[in-house]
Amino acid sequence: MEPTAVNEPVNISKTSDPPQQRSWWHSPAFAWCEFGIIVLIFWADIHDHIYLSKTFYLFPLAWASLRLRGLRWRDVGLVRVGDWKKTLLVSGICGIAMELFELFVSQPLLMRWTGKAPDLELFRALNGNVKWTALALFGAWTLAAFGEEMVFRGYLLNRIAGLVRSPRWAWAVGLVISSAVFGAAHLGQGITGQLENMLDGLLLGAIYLACRRNLAVPIVTHGITDTLDLLLMFAGQYPTLR
Repeated sequence: MEPTAVNEPVNISKTSDPPQQRSWWHSPAFAWCEFGIIVLIFWADIHDHIYLSKTFYLFPLAWASLRLRGLRWRDVGLVRVGDWKKTLLVSGICGIAMELFELFVSQPLLMRWTGKAPDLELFRALNGNVKWTALALFGAWTLAAFGEEMVFRGYLLNRIAGLVRSPRWAWAVGLVISSAVFGAAHLGQGITGQLENMLDGLLLGAIYLACRRNLAVPIVTHGITDTLDLLLMFAGQYPTLR
C-alpha cells in the first residue's frame, strides 16, 4: 500500500529562511533542548506532577518544534488520504494482527521472561461498565491513537532521524529510540507493560515507514488495537484481568 504522503526525509536543516535566521532553530543544540524538555515531562510524570496524560504536554512541544523549524504536520505525515477504503482495510488488518500478536505471542513471552503481568489494574473498572468504557474508547482514539502517533511517530521519530548523519541508518535509529521512549511512556504498566509497548511502538513505526510516512495508517491501527483491548476488558475477557 502506498497512501499519499511526503517522501522527502524531514531534515533539521530544511528551511527557506536565510542562514542567520536558521542558525539556532535548525541546530542540533535546539533539538537537544527539546529532548531535555521531554525528559523533564517524563520526570514530572514519575513524581505525579502530570495529570491524565503526558500527551497534553508533548503535543504542544512537538507543534512548537515544527513551527519554529518552518515545518507543518503534513511534513511528517498528516496528509489527505487518497483511498480511505484501502487505508481502513490495511489499518484493520494491521490492528487485528497486532492485537493477536500481543495477546498470544509478545505478552505471554514477556510475562514468562519478567515473571510479571503488565499492570493494568486501572482498567479493571471497565468490566461491565458502559460509561467508563465509552470514556476510555474516546480517550483511546484521541489521546492514544491520534495524540501518541502524532507525537511519537510523526514528531519524535522524524526528529531523531533528522539528527543522524548517515541516511542509511537514520530511520532505523529514529525507529528504535522513539519506540524505546514510547515504551518508557507507559511506566505505570510495569516493566512488562513498558516492553510490550516498546514492541508495539516498533510495529507502529514500521507501519508508518512502510506506508511512506502517512500517519493515517498507524493512527487507525493504534485505535483498533486499543479498542479491541478495551472491549475485552469490558467483557471481562482480557487475559491478565480475568
